[in-house]
Amino acid sequence: MTNPNSRSSHLACGLLIFGVIAIFLTGCAVGPNYKRPRVDAPLVYRGSPADQTTHTGTAATSLGDANWWDVFQDKELQKLEKTALEQNYDVRVAAKRVLEARAQLGVTRADQMPSLSAGGAESNQRNPAVGTTPSYQVTEGQTTLAVAWIPDFWGQYRRATEAARANLLAKDWARQAVISTVVADVAIGYFQLRELDLELEIARNTLASRKESLELTRTLTDHGFDTMLDVRQAEELVYTAAAQVPDLERQIEQQENSLSILLGNNPGPISRGLKLTEQPHPPQVPAGIPSALLERRPDIREAEASLIAANAKIGVAKAAYFPQISLTGTAGYESSSLGSLFTSPAGVWTFAGSLTQPIFEGGRLRSNVRLSEAQRDEMLLTYQQTIQSAFRDVSNGLVAYRKYRESRLQQEHLTDSAHEALQLSQIRFKSGTSDYLEVLTNDTNYFNDQLLLVQAQFNELQTLVQLYQALGGGWQSPHSPNIAP
Repeated sequence: MTNPNSRSSHLACGLLIFGVIAIFLTGCAVGPNYKRPRVDAPLVYRGSPADQTTHTGTAATSLGDANWWDVFQDKELQKLEKTALEQNYDVRVAAKRVLEARAQLGVTRADQMPSLSAGGAESNQRNPAVGTTPSYQVTEGQTTLAVAWIPDFWGQYRRATEAARANLLAKDWARQAVISTVVADVAIGYFQLRELDLELEIARNTLASRKESLELTRTLTDHGFDTMLDVRQAEELVYTAAAQVPDLERQIEQQENSLSILLGNNPGPISRGLKLTEQPHPPQVPAGIPSALLERRPDIREAEASLIAANAKIGVAKAAYFPQISLTGTAGYESSSLGSLFTSPAGVWTFAGSLTQPIFEGGRLRSNVRLSEAQRDEMLLTYQQTIQSAFRDVSNGLVAYRKYRESRLQQEHLTDSAHEALQLSQIRFKSGTSDYLEVLTNDTNYFNDQLLLVQAQFNELQTLVQLYQALGGGWQSPHSPNIAP
């Protein structure tokens, strides 16, 4: 007769050996390991000023490394940015998506672990007397502990966890991209509001000045120095400026409503800080090293994380070719008497293992691998395209900021000349050496040139914001949560 203790020791030894083999085998995983694709990055951005490069041909710093509260120094604008980052719905939705991806990672990672469950049962049964057999009562108790595990021999679950972790990082970088966009949108919206404020101020000042000229023209006409044509021309100037005022007031209120929605508020007024002409901005923007953009821009990091996830899913698909081994075991106590439930003779246990090898799936497994590889190749192209688009955005921003600045300087000279021409024509009109048509023409030119100058100043600030975003700036925040893999 076989010794029960010997059988138990053999079983324990076998389980130990099997566990060691399982741990050894789970060290490998099918499918390709991720390697960052080679990127053909230029040494410098097209449009970078020559004096921003070092002797190695690369720029040392970048505006994209600066925090948004250092770039936008208007205190009221900073308050608006903070409010938007706390209340904007796009930012809040993006944060929830990160939490969803984090939870999904936990669900996927749990597949690598064995599952353990416990249970217990008790039953009481009384049977009536039958013939000579007296009635009797049966009491039965049972406790069980069950374990089930599918060893990850081929790395299917580890590759799935790798994909879920990369997806989590992609969602977090997508959140950073949303933050960068919201920061830029709030800044541009605020600068556009200050542009409209300045245009309204110019229109009101022009209207007041033209009303004074109209009264003077009427006085001269009453004394026979001017004609009714001069009066009508003066009235034309007044009505032109007066028509601009309500239109600008409409645009201002609508712009405030748009900004309020960005802040996560209902439509309402917006507080102001520095005037448009007082907003600080550098004459030149340091662009930095193009290769550093790959680490700084959130959309590039998001695209790479999606590529990592797609690459890991190839291993998941390939692991389906190999056999799947399942291990289950239960242990517990079962007795007809509760008093003897936990004694040695009442102990029961079972151990089972199964192996499943796919033989014929109608091409499903092969097609699934091809699908995963095609999705990986698509993500690779998307990643490369995102990088090229980023280089284009920076180059376009650099040339736009430089040229808008040059245009704004020329518009300042044009506005100054138009102002002097208006003053000279008014002097000539008052002295009687010219008619009012000359005043009308120069006054109209000066008014239009002032508005064009304001638009040029806004274009310069808008381009600065867009260039800052293109360089990967705007998402930095001291309150951004860290995403642990």
